[in-house]
Amino acid sequence: MKVEQISIFLENKSGRLAEVTGVLAGAGVNIRALSLADTADFGILRLIVNRTDQARQVLKESGFTVAKTEVIALEVPDAPGGLARILSTLDGVGINVEYMYAFVQRSGDNAIIIFRFDELDRAIEVLLGAGVRVLKGEEVYAL
Repeated sequence: MKVEQISIFLENKSGRLAEVTGVLAGAGVNIRALSLADTADFGILRLIVNRTDQARQVLKESGFTVAKTEVIALEVPDAPGGLARILSTLDGVGINVEYMYAFVQRSGDNAIIIFRFDELDRAIEVLLGAGVRVLKGEEVYAL
């Protein structure tokens, strides 16, 4: 039920993002989802890719600082209140959202939201118990 995500630490300067995507493209790695957060000096690029280990290897070989973390992917109705229901369920049991990012494949279908929680295993258990669909890593990598 967990999804592997890679985080790349980037200097906040022109061309660094292009370098990362170029390295991944050259290795035949496909980006499935991403989030970029920045400060004045650096950024953190979080990626879900179709081949995590290969992506980590080629990025490290290219001089990037890369870490792997586990996140979960949830299927959420693409309708008003879909996200609110998930967050309310988690708040009710005291689980904290560290960060999240989302994407929709087609409007009107379900959205996919990537979450990092302070208690990942407990969050999975609570969400499954609430009838929320938690995607397997293979499903997300194949999107």
